[in-house]
Amino acid sequence: MYQFDIDRGGAKAELYRDLLSAIDAITADEPDPIANMANAAAVIWEYLPDLNWAGFYRLIGETLVLGPFQGKAACIRIAIGAGVCGTAAATRETQLVVDVHTFPGHIACDAASASELVVPIVRDGVLLGVLDLDSPLPGRFDDADAAGCEALATLLAARISSAA
Repeated sequence: MYQFDIDRGGAKAELYRDLLSAIDAITADEPDPIANMANAAAVIWEYLPDLNWAGFYRLIGETLVLGPFQGKAACIRIAIGAGVCGTAAATRETQLVVDVHTFPGHIACDAASASELVVPIVRDGVLLGVLDLDSPLPGRFDDADAAGCEALATLLAARISSAA
């Protein structure tokens, strides 16, 4: 059993350092990519406030396919270039969306989502998938969230590379 002491009273950068450390510890000795994504999604869900979805889409062939997550049932397949996740996959750039209703082609898997942060997971130039966070609050995510999740994606790329 893993137990993490979460201090939400400090700076956001400190919260992400703690989150990165927790995910590093829980995935360090596990070679299975699905297990690592599942635990990472659970820890993200536990650490970060105001989320209604946290999880992964894996690149399988030329399509993003739903991976481990926390939250309501989600879209199973997303085309590269479609919606926020598909855009992050196509551009290999983090997508920080303050208001999903203004994002052209947004895919509403959960009508309650108001903002979204999607970070591509890339290892050795190969796209493995994306980390996707949704919130019911408009403007929930900022540059500190993007930087923290980009660090998570870098760590996880090595821990899930056999998933591709």
